[in-house]
Amino acid sequence: MAVIDGPEAPLPGQRRWEKESGAGLRWLLLGEVGLDDCYDDIPLGRCVEIEGLFVDLPPRPREHFTLVGCAPEGALADLLNRLPAEALGTDQAWLGDVAITEPSPPPGTPPVWSGEYLGDVIVLGRRPSTSMPGTVDVDLSGFVDVDDRTDAVRRPRDTSDFVLLGGGQERYGTCLDLTGVFRDQAAPPVPQVRLRGCRPAPALLTALDAIGQSTTAAERRRRILAEVHVVAADGSTGHLVGAAVSGSVQASEPSRLGAGLLDITIDSDPREPFPTRVLDMLGHWRTGRPAEKNLWAGYDRELRHHWAGIALGRVPAAPDRPAGATYDLDGRFVTDIEGFYCAIGEAINGPGGYFGWNLDALDDCLHGGFGARTPFRLTWHNSIVARQHLVDGYDRRRLGPAVSLQYLLDLLTAEQVEIDLR
Repeated sequence: MAVIDGPEAPLPGQRRWEKESGAGLRWLLLGEVGLDDCYDDIPLGRCVEIEGLFVDLPPRPREHFTLVGCAPEGALADLLNRLPAEALGTDQAWLGDVAITEPSPPPGTPPVWSGEYLGDVIVLGRRPSTSMPGTVDVDLSGFVDVDDRTDAVRRPRDTSDFVLLGGGQERYGTCLDLTGVFRDQAAPPVPQVRLRGCRPAPALLTALDAIGQSTTAAERRRRILAEVHVVAADGSTGHLVGAAVSGSVQASEPSRLGAGLLDITIDSDPREPFPTRVLDMLGHWRTGRPAEKNLWAGYDRELRHHWAGIALGRVPAAPDRPAGATYDLDGRFVTDIEGFYCAIGEAINGPGGYFGWNLDALDDCLHGGFGARTPFRLTWHNSIVARQHLVDGYDRRRLGPAVSLQYLLDLLTAEQVEIDLR
């Protein structure tokens, strides 16, 4: 497990504070208090537990939208004309992805809105529109493409109508308005986070001192934003990528988990928590790197993604091995794209190793800095598993086209990776 080093490393005095803060304090918070214009990566505290960071939410529900005053074209018009009413709302009425944009601006005028994307769209029904004669209102279900289910989706200003596009920029028509797409930030799914058994650093103490004060300045001082790092048994730390504690400090009381420790309550900002089984995964790094490959194999796709994220937070500061090396990829469990990222990470960097967790990150890794330098040779054992599972189609988890084995082979080959499928 890597100690925090490099351009984002704490100052030497900060690292001494981390080391001296005591055993059993498994979580380190690095961030800022007061939320000034610039982000500070300073220690805020260490704690035994973080309640509310790991919570199992129900699956994200499908959302419902209405295209108001719609003039369908292309595949949307074909679907509405072809299917009987009883087929609407079923997989027969699946439309795929729909991009919502503004009409093209005049030449030389930059667009004022980048648009929104709806994924995994199914047409539910249609009816004559009362907004404009000769148009229809079309009901859809699917998902707005957002990073976090709590994200706001802002309505563009000065846009009186919308253009609908499918894959390959095929026009699906126009509509006067949309319902169900634009919305305010959702309420936090976990309203409060508690730092249990916390030893606050000086920066966090300033927020605690402002509890009970009602001035604007005090409210600002109680605001914190901290990234979460995991402390291993040897005192080294690893960033838990994507995990953060942010909100307003509301209360503090002595903790039963140790003398001088506090339980600190924070009213949380909207943010999806991590699944509880991520805690099980972190146990494999408690005393160093995992000792065996394929410990990720028994997890589902979401958890495999988190496995690669944990590995990303522990990338060692080490030079790439020389070009021309050969790496062996164990393909027995590559039943999805997330499994591929876990497998190639371990092929190149050993158990718990990282070599990308999405296509952009994989491309970054292939350009150096993550353990291997191209050109190199990848011997892909049991490749039949990937050939059966990584196929063309639509990936409902990723809300986009599936990443096929052939796509991966083409990408790797283009970056001077020689593939030996076995």
